Amino acid sequence: MKSGLTQRARAWGAAIALSLTLLSAGAAPAREAPPGDQAIQQAVDQAYAKFKGVMEGENASYIPYLAKADPKLFGIAVVTADGRVFKAGDAGQEFPVESIAKVFTLARVLKDQGPDAVMAKIGVNATGQPFNSVLAIELNNDKLTGSPPAGNPLVNAGAIAAASLVPGADLNARWKTVLDTASAFAGRTLALNQDVYQSEMAGNQHNQAIALLLQSYDHLYGDPAVTVDLYTRECSYNVSAVDLATMGATLANGGTNPVSHKAVVDPATSARVLAVMATAGLYNTSGEWLFKVGLPGKSGVGGGILAVAPGKLAIGIYSSRLDAAGNSVRGQLAAQSIAEALGLNLFAAGK
Repeated sequence: MKSGLTQRARAWGAAIALSLTLLSAGAAPAREAPPGDQAIQQAVDQAYAKFKGVMEGENASYIPYLAKADPKLFGIAVVTADGRVFKAGDAGQEFPVESIAKVFTLARVLKDQGPDAVMAKIGVNATGQPFNSVLAIELNNDKLTGSPPAGNPLVNAGAIAAASLVPGADLNARWKTVLDTASAFAGRTLALNQDVYQSEMAGNQHNQAIALLLQSYDHLYGDPAVTVDLYTRECSYNVSAVDLATMGATLANGGTNPVSHKAVVDPATSARVLAVMATAGLYNTSGEWLFKVGLPGKSGVGGGILAVAPGKLAIGIYSSRLDAAGNSVRGQLAAQSIAEALGLNLFAAGK
């Protein structure tokens, strides 16, 4: 028990250190020479071969569409900050983005509202609780310190609060803003998966309750029903592992898409997004992820995993089987393998 607590303490300490480093930078990530083509493709191929046969975990059963996903599908992609693309397996297979979408909506809200507003209205601290926790809202609602109850923008409560801050005259206009932003990160036009959207809308009472609770604490900034609808759409567009890697590489490149060369957000916004990913990207197992992988990351119950090495590259992975915390089992293993093979850990000596 003591050993586990020590590991978690070290991991969270590392996360805090990374956050401070990224936030103080406020500029494009330092450009060290990225790994060569052969080394990257070899790392991708080795991770794919090593973990292709792993069948541990289960599909997300509470969303019918996700429960039916083919657990054999496994795709890995790496996109560098200078636009090179490397793939293995089912890297082009589309799947619902789910919670990874929170990263890119956060980027848009940070761009529009600024960091001070995000910290005051949503918060940026890890909750230590599951992604859909209502208890975390109550625990974070510290009236003495003024801590926002939403926690951070990468858990459901914080993401719902972030969705309520997206600009637009009506739901459709706000949805266009969310999807256009995600598409700019991906470098192609993304599309809503209607089946996923309808499936989740039919069973999102828990998120509706979260929205109403936030409203009761004056930390929801729009109509609860409209906000939950927007949030549900946000989680329901399709991506592939290549899309995820491209979106992450845009953050790694200081906010400019390295494939389309379009500036999506500024370097300071990218740095702040990566900081939140480091501390809260894998929910209550974020410390363990950072301890093992050493990179800002984000997971989604659709089976996606995103990891970003600032200034160098991003890794996008798809595999639908999840662990108890809702994170892709093979995705975590493959990301760690690639990070180790390429020496990407941000906390390793000489980085």
